Amino acid sequence: MKVLVTGVAGFIGMHVAQRLLAQGAEVVGIDNLNDYYDVQLKEDRLKQLAHFPGFRFVKLDMAERAGMEALFAAEKFQRVVNLAAQPGVRYSLKNPHAYVNSNIVGFLNVLEGCRHNGVEHLVYASSSSVYGANTHMPFSVHDNVDHPVSLYAATKKSSEMMAHTYSHLFGLPTTGLRFFTVYGPWGRPDMSPSLFADAILADRPIDVFNEGKMQRDFTYIDDIAEGVVRVLDRVAAPDPSFDRAAPDPASSYAPYRIYNIGNHEPVELMAFIEEIEKAVGKKAVKNMLPMQDGDVVATYADIDDLSRDVGFAPHTQLNEGIAKFAAWFKAYYGARAAK
Repeated sequence: MKVLVTGVAGFIGMHVAQRLLAQGAEVVGIDNLNDYYDVQLKEDRLKQLAHFPGFRFVKLDMAERAGMEALFAAEKFQRVVNLAAQPGVRYSLKNPHAYVNSNIVGFLNVLEGCRHNGVEHLVYASSSSVYGANTHMPFSVHDNVDHPVSLYAATKKSSEMMAHTYSHLFGLPTTGLRFFTVYGPWGRPDMSPSLFADAILADRPIDVFNEGKMQRDFTYIDDIAEGVVRVLDRVAAPDPSFDRAAPDPASSYAPYRIYNIGNHEPVELMAFIEEIEKAVGKKAVKNMLPMQDGDVVATYADIDDLSRDVGFAPHTQLNEGIAKFAAWFKAYYGARAAK
């Protein structure tokens, strides 16, 4: 099977590509290697994939229409995993155009490539951020998500709607995955695990928003990667029980599905910080701050549909996952500092 993985130099992209390659798939990975965060980290992730004979990397921005058209026409991918995106809630307040270029224009180019080149299944990254102002817990894919509170969330909701349109008009099987706070080795430096670990080890205070009264459904990267590959193998199909008079947001008369992918076990932010303190062997100095614009107090995934349909069952406990992350963090950044 030949698979395109977009955002392959990203945190989730690298791990998903590794799993596909280990299973014998041929993987073509694309990434624009932008400088939103440390480019060296992205290049080092690519080095983890380079020893697989079935892997090829193409430096390409999804928003480049001609380049994307040529890639799809030349490669004839059987399946596509779209993980490239401009991430981050807070950055969307400063640079909104980056989100439209990547998450909407870029995603349109992926949809068009799939449509015109016979792709069997498109699996794409959405986000728990789409739940926005919704406070009904746990978040369910069967609930309405029409009240985003950040532009990032709005672009992810737009991706889901665009995918449904292509499933309806062209019969393209699409599955969207709403990720819930992914962490682990090779994680993004702008996410809380890396920010906290780096600050604690350097004796700098950490910023704790909403006075620490936050909950997140922290999900370990290996569990996420396994779930993505399981979904890729289950091609979306029309829902025979879909009722147009009472439409279910999670399915359709078209070959379209939406799933949550998370740990189904929300953790208090302060408890998360305590686990990092244990793993790095130092206490944090905490700078307690108010809630940030565009952020949400809690995330909590209802994963019943994903468990039922593909057998998804996250098994990594927080203490185990944080220990693995901290060991990687100290080894990786320690080695870089020593050069």
